[in-house]
Amino acid sequence: MRNSILSRLRTTATAVALVMAQFLWAPVVLAQDRATSPPPAAAKPPPPLPAAAPPPIPPDRGDADTDEAPQVTVIHRDQQLVEEVRIHGQLRYIRVTPAHGRPYYLIPDAAGGTFARRESLDSTLMVPLWVLFTF
Repeated sequence: MRNSILSRLRTTATAVALVMAQFLWAPVVLAQDRATSPPPAAAKPPPPLPAAAPPPIPPDRGDADTDEAPQVTVIHRDQQLVEEVRIHGQLRYIRVTPAHGRPYYLIPDAAGGTFARRESLDSTLMVPLWVLFTF
């Protein structure tokens, strides 16, 4: 008796689920039918575009652009690559790339007499992250 009640509940639940699915999928199916309607038959192609003259060539600025762009001098030394970057003729920084290891930067101080070594050009405060204990 118990099995017959469970089987009736299953068939009823299945029927209800199928009816609900039909109501949920009906708008989707109807929307697809409208979207696949054929295009109008008498569509004209657009008229051809008129031939346009090419844009004029900008005037030559001469050497005005070289003062704004940084000048990079690349020097190959013993097992390392040195790049000097100058802007408006002033040395801004030197990037040293060793053969093995990470590149670092040498940044001149205000007087230009000494260089400060940094791992990046980021000017934010670098907090030391020393490992004291490991577990």
